[in-house]
Amino acid sequence: MAMHALTGLSLVSLLSFGYLSWDWAKPSLVADEPGEAGVEQPSAAPPHPPHIIFILTDDQGYHDVGYHGSDIETPTLDRLAAEGVKLENYYIQPICTPSRSQLLTGRYQIHTGLQHSIIRPRQPNCLPLDQVTLPQKLQEAGYSTHMVGKWHLGFYRKECLPTRRGFDTFLGSLTGNVDYYTYDNCDGPGVCGFDLHEGESVAWGLSGQYSTLLYAQRVSHILASHSPRRPLFLYVAFQAVHTPLQSPREYLYRYRTMGNVARRKYAAMVTCMDEAVRNITWALKRYGFYNNSVIIFSSDNGGQTFSGGSNWPLRGRKGTYWEGGVRGLGFVHSPLLKRKRRTSRALVHITDWYPTLVGLAGGTASVADGLDGYDVWPAISEGQASPRTEILHNIDPLYNHARHGSLEAGFGIWNTAVQAAIRVGEWKLLTGDPGYGDWIPPQTLAAFPGSWWNLERMASARQAVWLFNISADPYEREDLAGQRPDVVRALLARLADYNRTAIPVRYPAENPRAHPDFNGGAWGPWASDEEEEEEAGRARSFSRGRRKKKCKICKLRSFFRKLNTRLMSQRI
Repeated sequence: MAMHALTGLSLVSLLSFGYLSWDWAKPSLVADEPGEAGVEQPSAAPPHPPHIIFILTDDQGYHDVGYHGSDIETPTLDRLAAEGVKLENYYIQPICTPSRSQLLTGRYQIHTGLQHSIIRPRQPNCLPLDQVTLPQKLQEAGYSTHMVGKWHLGFYRKECLPTRRGFDTFLGSLTGNVDYYTYDNCDGPGVCGFDLHEGESVAWGLSGQYSTLLYAQRVSHILASHSPRRPLFLYVAFQAVHTPLQSPREYLYRYRTMGNVARRKYAAMVTCMDEAVRNITWALKRYGFYNNSVIIFSSDNGGQTFSGGSNWPLRGRKGTYWEGGVRGLGFVHSPLLKRKRRTSRALVHITDWYPTLVGLAGGTASVADGLDGYDVWPAISEGQASPRTEILHNIDPLYNHARHGSLEAGFGIWNTAVQAAIRVGEWKLLTGDPGYGDWIPPQTLAAFPGSWWNLERMASARQAVWLFNISADPYEREDLAGQRPDVVRALLARLADYNRTAIPVRYPAENPRAHPDFNGGAWGPWASDEEEEEEAGRARSFSRGRRKKKCKICKLRSFFRKLNTRLMSQRI
């Protein structure tokens, strides 16, 4: 009884942390101009098609925005969301590459071969070249397309680069994790290189500028040099707030009383990013884009709780299929919305942006094109019912199998040892190993984690199937798998249906040719078309030889390959 009372007291105390005030009169550290007030608006652009600004943040937790009760200051995001439509039934993927691939293709991971993990810097892998990307579709509709920020969809060939996949211009990083000032990225001991690119060239001269500020300034320059009469697509993929935890000192000072050091740095990074969004919005108004624009804000996955992020009160964290890993922050802000200032509970997934934005641009995209996304603009703008009724979160056959799962446990329909997750209606099913399933309160204490955190820890259960009614239990505290075997069976059948449409996983071995030392000290493309054909031929020969001969050394190689895969998955 005492334990429950203490738990309740801790949770209530944590929920009491309010949203802090903000001085809107204070000049921004990001802006090119002194402020937004008094800016004269140029004449509005033609009403159709609209300018599209998609802002994606990296590792921002569900709790880490003011309108979700956070202790972090995000006045710009709060205001834009309040004046637009908050998406409170919005889903993304649990890690970086999968969310970005599904955004730009409108397809689930099982339909692009990117079911497993992320694309690592030394892998000869990228977003499949046969996929028509969102910016390419918008180019067909007459749009000028620009990307600023983090790519993380592969770069081993030049054909994989953003400027070859539909973007007219690009400024940003190709890998998934760089220093915010030096733009160095290490993919293991001694494997380090510079990663800031402009177009297809290395941008050595821009080193030293904090990436969030640099990217916001580049967006302002694009808007200043572009005519509002031509439709514009801006994809702003901030590096923030991914590790390393780095922030300008001015932002850290605001959180000097915050006891937890990681949370303090993380909070400063979030507030800096919020001001960057403020100045992007201001630039849209200043240069005549705003009145005919659609601004979409989205996180890419759940927050990393041991690096300052918080998904409270959701379960889990980045890299897991619990709600804390896949429930996204999202809203739409636009003068073109028919019903503003409201919260939408319509089911929306990150794949839906592809057909939705293509539709807004006057193009066509549908399930007939092989898409898994739906056009959800009527649901967002007018409050209509969402056409989406289910989400395949993923099926990853390479992830380490759960010890207690089996085909027999899955009624002979599905091997429950395989990591998978699906949402159908109000029901969510997880199989295999979904990842760490703790409820982690905000890191408000200096000594985190501490013994008090153990009050919300989950002992590792000997199971491989979980079922939740997400509508009634969004925090995933009551597992109903034992009570509703009928629902479990139905959702396992849906997983099996999806799996029949999956293409083989593409997760190739790392190539030593990718080392930055062979590319002048920078990360960049290293493979030619001829080399890729040779590599594919070697892979086919190895596959044929493996079928003909089994040996001890082959088994040993297989063991270490699987071990390496597991270690990389845990590192993520």
